[in-house]
Amino acid sequence: MKKTFFIITITLFLSHTIFAQTKKVTNQNSQTQTIFSKSYDYVNDYEKILSPSQITGLKNTLKSCESNSGHKIIIVTTSSIIPYANIPEYALYLNTYLSNKLKMNAAVLIVLSKDLRQIQLQASNQIGNKLNYDETREIISNFALPEFKKGDFHKGLEKAVAQIIVKLK
Repeated sequence: MKKTFFIITITLFLSHTIFAQTKKVTNQNSQTQTIFSKSYDYVNDYEKILSPSQITGLKNTLKSCESNSGHKIIIVTTSSIIPYANIPEYALYLNTYLSNKLKMNAAVLIVLSKDLRQIQLQASNQIGNKLNYDETREIISNFALPEFKKGDFHKGLEKAVAQIIVKLK
């Protein structure tokens, strides 16, 4: 009787061990492939805060900036940054994704979230002498934020882009 009970107990524990589910470990690279879009343009309005004509206007401005200065500026609006903790972290991984996976070298990446009330203006190392951290903070606080507070995201982005273009010349 004791042997039978012992054998049944071991069989039950052994079957749980064999058929137990394990947590699938994913690395950061596989997560970024599913989080970020497969393609990016000059203006990527995933949060739908700009009208089609506003997107076209910004896109034309950014195209002419790239052809004149050789520096690409990309704007991304997003309502969710999950699994990242904040916009700067999201922008850092997005910039890495653009560079490594899509072979796009953005001199300036602007990430904006209306819902999260956050913005990140990230300049690459290639233009560090033209646009540094303090200057990006100044552009955001003096040109973009006043318009954002009024609810005019297009005008805020336009003013910020205009200042960036001046700095890149």
